[in-house]
Amino acid sequence: AKKFIALDDFVEITKKYANGIIPSNLIMHEEEDDELAGKTPEELPLRLKVVKYPLHAIMEIKEYLIDIASKAGMHWLSTIVPTHHINALIFFFIISNLTIDFFAFIIPLVIFYLSFISMVICTLKVFQDSKAWENFRALTDLLLRFEPNLDVEQAEVNFGWNHLEPYIYFLLSVFFVIFSFPIASKDCIPCSELATISVFFTVTSYMSLSTCAEPYTRRALLTEIAAGCLSLLQVLPGNFGYLKFLGKTFFTVPVGHFFVINVSIPCLLFLYLFYLFFRMAQLRNFKGTYCYLVPYLVCFMWCELSVVILRESSGIGLVRASIGYFLFLFALPVLGVGIALMCLIHFIKWFVSLELMKIIVTLVLCTVPLLFRWWTKVNFSVVEMVKSLTRSSIVKLILVWITAVVLFCWFYVYRSEGMKVYNSTLTWNQYAFLCGPRSWKETNMARTQILCSHLEGHRVTWTGRFKYVRVTEIDNSAESAINMLPLFIGDWMRCLYGETYPLCDPKNVTLEEEELCRLKYLTKHSCHMKMFDRYKFEITVGMPFSSKNGTKPIEEDDITKDIVLKASNEFKKVLLNLRQGSIIEFSTILEGRLGSKWPVFELKAITCLNCMSKLLPAGRHVKIEHDWRSTVHKAIKFAFDFFFFPFLSAA
Repeated sequence: AKKFIALDDFVEITKKYANGIIPSNLIMHEEEDDELAGKTPEELPLRLKVVKYPLHAIMEIKEYLIDIASKAGMHWLSTIVPTHHINALIFFFIISNLTIDFFAFIIPLVIFYLSFISMVICTLKVFQDSKAWENFRALTDLLLRFEPNLDVEQAEVNFGWNHLEPYIYFLLSVFFVIFSFPIASKDCIPCSELATISVFFTVTSYMSLSTCAEPYTRRALLTEIAAGCLSLLQVLPGNFGYLKFLGKTFFTVPVGHFFVINVSIPCLLFLYLFYLFFRMAQLRNFKGTYCYLVPYLVCFMWCELSVVILRESSGIGLVRASIGYFLFLFALPVLGVGIALMCLIHFIKWFVSLELMKIIVTLVLCTVPLLFRWWTKVNFSVVEMVKSLTRSSIVKLILVWITAVVLFCWFYVYRSEGMKVYNSTLTWNQYAFLCGPRSWKETNMARTQILCSHLEGHRVTWTGRFKYVRVTEIDNSAESAINMLPLFIGDWMRCLYGETYPLCDPKNVTLEEEELCRLKYLTKHSCHMKMFDRYKFEITVGMPFSSKNGTKPIEEDDITKDIVLKASNEFKKVLLNLRQGSIIEFSTILEGRLGSKWPVFELKAITCLNCMSKLLPAGRHVKIEHDWRSTVHKAIKFAFDFFFFPFLSAA
């Protein structure tokens, strides 16, 4: 039978042959056993399996029958349990509750964690390649005995060039880490633990470097550590005297409008570090760029990342992380007990804060589809999953998904920030004169709309009379999901997750309960889920009454000058407390059908000027909007400082 041998096995066998040792697995056996040698029972034909391994064949038949029976049982169970309805319920409930705030919170965290995991995987791959370097050198030393003219230097260059893939993926992962770290929520990042991991990989990646450039790599690492420590002294709370003075920036020199040169001792150390990088790249006629400099960049990036994350860490956190990793290595049972105890405490807190029935129902709903899925994949193997991920290159998969997410977010930010907003001094009277009924009579409405489109993007703050507000849309994803269930289950879950209608006792009833009591006997359910409602409003605002010579206002109401404001659910409280005729001050951006009758704008802020304080929950309500431009600027500034600080920093 033909046998294939891996490169590492070949190198090991070659080493043993060089030492005069014949591997035991190469000793020739008898010809009649050669066909079956090394084969497992699964690889044998059925006839030979029954003859040579009868018990194993019987066990296989039993497993096959059990598998057929379980599939038939699963098909029968799937017709009884509405798994598709439950899946759809959970899916629609989750999707409908995803907001821009949620994405702005979760996407940077996902990118950071996936990129950090990719960095770790690539670093482990680099360690594996360092073992391949040892095998390669052992093989070349052996071949030199038989081929003295072998160009070992060129062979090493070719070998190093062919093993650059993990370094490229590592640098891409670093790129995503440093862009996502400044905008990710630090409350959800264990900075102390990650800083400890970064320091560990800094040391181990340095130890895996080639000894050919050791004088330069050693000086580069010491220089980088010294510059990092001096920079960290500036953020430490203690008084370190002259040591803190060594890391101080003496003066700065602006370079254009975007960059600043920081003249300091860490700056001089970084200039020396760049010189060492050049010397590394200069080795072997600049072939050292990918033989020595690129491998050292792994150590450099881990060291820089550890300095950056240490700025966000605390002393107690670093001690906790160090003890935790020590327990992980030397006292795993104790660590397991501690983790179990911590999970139990958190579960008890969560259990006390919620109702028992809600917990049980929610867990059952979420686990039923998972249990059915697990049952159908009962032969699933974790080892096989790891092997398949290794074969399909999980790092490539991570980087592809991260790139897709970043591109999607970039297009969204570009679209959101595309229209420049101008804080205008345009008054409502000026707008009505240029784009209102008078202009329509002089020409026509279409010509007026074309002319007024020049005002697109003006942010204005006007004062007007509140006329009325109406609800244009009610979104209740929880109610929609429960309506998909059978009637008796839906009614039960509506009372479980929602609220019951009041008892309507005339002696003890609030204003809100009195309003609900009028509808209680007309509704078809005993409970409601209005607490999950999300509303969209339209507000009609008229121009304030004009006055003649500062005297009594002239009572005229030109409805053609009215404007309509769209408002989201966050304005609900203030809008429900407004009364007809209330004087309000509102901010909006002019966009859409400018110059037409009843233009529709989006409400950005609102204030009631003549409302009683008890009717208005707060003085001014502002629509919460993300400043995407400053977020992107913050990420780019952090990335630039990561590579060039303390020599250069972004302004």
